Amino acid sequence: MMYDQARAQQSAGQTPSTAGRRSPSPEPLLRPDEQGKIIQRLRHALNTFADTPLDALAEAESAYDEATAQLVNAFAERRRLLRAGWQGQNPDAQPDELRHALRQYREITQRLLHI
Repeated sequence: MMYDQARAQQSAGQTPSTAGRRSPSPEPLLRPDEQGKIIQRLRHALNTFADTPLDALAEAESAYDEATAQLVNAFAERRRLLRAGWQGQNPDAQPDELRHALRQYREITQRLLHI
């Protein structure tokens, strides 16, 4: 019999049909209203560029700065919550929870790398 890594990582009660399913798509890093405000500012910058190009560029830069600051805060909060979930636990007592935390770190890191 060959070693099946996916099956080996399943918990005892998990069936093979659910093991290969991906979790739902991750939550957005920024709330929709925050995203909307930044997009509005970028649209305003685009719409006013012809009349006031330097002001439009300054507004676009400010929207960029706001977006990056909010993303940094969102990633920091995700990290804080992840760490609080596993730090101080006995690794032998909760292997499934630790494995879940590892998957979450992988997911968030992959999101960072694909921005």
